[in-house]
Amino acid sequence: MLDYLARMGRRAAEALPDTLRPRHVIALEVISEQGPLGQRGLAEALRLDPSNVVGLLNELEEHELVTRRRDPADRRRHIVEISSKGTRELTEATTRFGHIEDQLFSTLSPQERRTLHTLLSRAVGAVSREHRDT
Repeated sequence: MLDYLARMGRRAAEALPDTLRPRHVIALEVISEQGPLGQRGLAEALRLDPSNVVGLLNELEEHELVTRRRDPADRRRHIVEISSKGTRELTEATTRFGHIEDQLFSTLSPQERRTLHTLLSRAVGAVSREHRDT
């Protein structure tokens, strides 16, 4: 059921004009929440292979949503930071995705939605801790 809802949400999000793709939004959210971080740290946070993160960052950088710079302490390392344009785009996309979420869960009462959010957050937290410990 979760997979079905996720697919429906992704389809709706990708059909919106001038909206970031969900994978871009997730990456921008992580960078925004964690602050500047290395590409390797971003790969770990996103649970992606580092080579896939490079492609993702290339797309975000091409649209001026993030900046990459060499770490002055280690010239082999890149630091990734969300740009002001990236922050604006993230805010807009989050609002648009919120409308999609409202449609997906329109049959649930506000209390049921809060409960669902709480339960999903607990599950995500547990899985994140499990992966971090391995």
